[in-house]
Amino acid sequence: MQNRSKKIKYSLRFIPDKVYLQIYYFVKFKRFCNFQNPQTFNEKLQWIKLYDRRPEYTKMVDKFNAKMYAAKIIGKKYIIPTLGVWDKFEDIDFDSLPEQFVLKCTHDSNGTVVCRDKKTFNKKAAREQINQSLQFNYYYVGREWPYKNVKPRIIAEPFMSDDLTMSEKNRKSYSNGGLTDYKFYCFNGEPRFLYISSGLEDHATARISFLTLEWKFAPYQRTDYRSYETLPKKPETFDEMIEISKKLSVGHRFLRVDLYQINGQVYFSELTFTPSSGLMRFKNPNHDKEIGDMMKLSPN
Repeated sequence: MQNRSKKIKYSLRFIPDKVYLQIYYFVKFKRFCNFQNPQTFNEKLQWIKLYDRRPEYTKMVDKFNAKMYAAKIIGKKYIIPTLGVWDKFEDIDFDSLPEQFVLKCTHDSNGTVVCRDKKTFNKKAAREQINQSLQFNYYYVGREWPYKNVKPRIIAEPFMSDDLTMSEKNRKSYSNGGLTDYKFYCFNGEPRFLYISSGLEDHATARISFLTLEWKFAPYQRTDYRSYETLPKKPETFDEMIEISKKLSVGHRFLRVDLYQINGQVYFSELTFTPSSGLMRFKNPNHDKEIGDMMKLSPN
């Protein structure tokens, strides 16, 4: 269903951005987006898509170049190593890769293939998934401009598993090594809150909760995912994560900084300008406006 929706949106790529976004927004929220005087968080993210298009954004969302960008700001120790980068699937040197690895397309969010065992790795299925992603311009799905000119490539990374949180039993059932995402919502270089997520391989087990920087449940809740039933354990590197988020978000009216803690070490994940493509529905619609008030659209 998701792929079908994606293809439909891609088929509408000839429609001008503003018209497309207005239609897209109306379908999601049953009201028109106020581009002239945006008030809610989602409206302001739509405004950003149209009017905030700095060239460096392309580098910041490229899964290969973003690592180099982040390393210059926070240091290489926070960067997951890149094992190789290729333009085509046929160019990948599988003999040089370890027994466990991850392949990622640099230009989208769906072109990811995990190899847990090279002996049983389905190379044909991986090729089909990667090649399909390489032919697709992610920009046309939600008109998120930073992705428009990202060069489609493939990178390989080591498979990362958090041994501190994963037992031997459930380690085998999670394609991402049981990693928890820590996603910091930063406004003008200041993290204001975050959300954590885990178990996203299966919607039934997926959990997402917004938290304050004091590590308490924030009032915000999404309509599409269940929240954690109990407050997760605070990572020992949490203060370090906050400082990293500050450094990476300086100079941006809004930026979501995504991080991991793996075996006690913080790692950079990615940078996001328009979470959920500016179409995140909250259980309490007033929270859309409350978060929107944190973002100032005046020039930085």
